Amino acid sequence: MRHSRTQTCGTDIEIETEGMKIEEVNNVKYLATIVTMDNLIEEEINERIAAGKRAFFANKKIFQSKLISKKSKIKLYKSLIRPVVVHGSECGVLTENITQKLLVFERRILRRIFGPTQKANGEWRLKTNEELENAIAYENIVRHIKSKRLSWLGHVERMPNERLRWEDDMRNDLRKMGVKNWKWRAQDSEPYPRGSAQRPLLCGSDLHGL
Repeated sequence: MRHSRTQTCGTDIEIETEGMKIEEVNNVKYLATIVTMDNLIEEEINERIAAGKRAFFANKKIFQSKLISKKSKIKLYKSLIRPVVVHGSECGVLTENITQKLLVFERRILRRIFGPTQKANGEWRLKTNEELENAIAYENIVRHIKSKRLSWLGHVERMPNERLRWEDDMRNDLRKMGVKNWKWRAQDSEPYPRGSAQRPLLCGSDLHGL
């Protein structure tokens, strides 16, 4: 479902611009990521898993082919399917619910790749979770995400300390303008009457300091 540019998420007020009322929605897709009112990522994970399923079925013939080894199929899964699901996962939080959803998704694909196991009496059964873990050397999708998060943490830690952050940049602007007690002034969002002794966070005259 494509959302138009005239939608807003997470506001209780009506917004209207140039005679056009902006629709309020519970979630909106922005830069291929779902943003929700409560800022949770469960819906985004559901969307990623659905995209992973589509990617798998688009390559279903490859994964069903008997001419391709199971080892090669695992490599294809890790390079074609899994990246679709774990995109942007470095910044997410792995709750128990999300962890289970990811593992269930992966195990369904692994069971299709490895197939069932024949018991001693000739009957067939699905491979257990432990057998699947052992088949992929315990490098499951959740451990892969945790590895990506650690790599991202290292990347952030290696960033130079002089890297300018948005808040630092704003602090520099406020210092140049001589604005003091800006946090206290920012708490009051009520409009100030003209001629009042109290001043808003920024006035037009403050900008001359920049």
